[in-house]
Amino acid sequence: MNAIQVISLTLLSALAVNAQVLMPGRCPKPAVQENFDTARYLGKWYDFQRLPHAFQKGECCTATYSLKSPGVVGVFNSELLADGTISSISGSATAKDPSEPAKLQVSFFENAPHAPYWVLSTDYDTYSLVYSCTDLGVMHVDFAWILSREPTLPEETLEELHGTLSSIGVRVDKLLTTNQDAAYCSAMNQ
Repeated sequence: MNAIQVISLTLLSALAVNAQVLMPGRCPKPAVQENFDTARYLGKWYDFQRLPHAFQKGECCTATYSLKSPGVVGVFNSELLADGTISSISGSATAKDPSEPAKLQVSFFENAPHAPYWVLSTDYDTYSLVYSCTDLGVMHVDFAWILSREPTLPEETLEELHGTLSSIGVRVDKLLTTNQDAAYCSAMNQ
């Protein structure tokens, strides 16, 4: 085997161990929310469902967005880990192209590459459907989040969002439902 094959197999093995959703082909290019209004998107969102990935392991997950400066959105993610501790991380998001404000690029570490954060659909008051993807040559890794303004989401809304994800080839059967039970998540509010 040549070095590229060894590196590729190592990377694929690491992704499989971390239960990330690896798919054949390049990343899809889905349509995003038209006339995205960043100001209406700001505030707290609950993680209702997500595809599994290595960097988010807890429950009671929330994302809070704020305006840091013109064109820069502050991102604050928090989760309750199995050992009872709260893990959080701050970052920022910007639209690479101001004519496509729903196609954000998010970063949590200085000098780290930005990751796509595409808002496929939102009504600003109830739900948001977010998609991200990383190309690995002949394969790609999907990331998806269904967010809600409240810890619950109507079943018909969830079915519609699943349909949108399925239409771009996302494995909705792999979505994890986040525990947002008020009693279980009470430590997040202290």
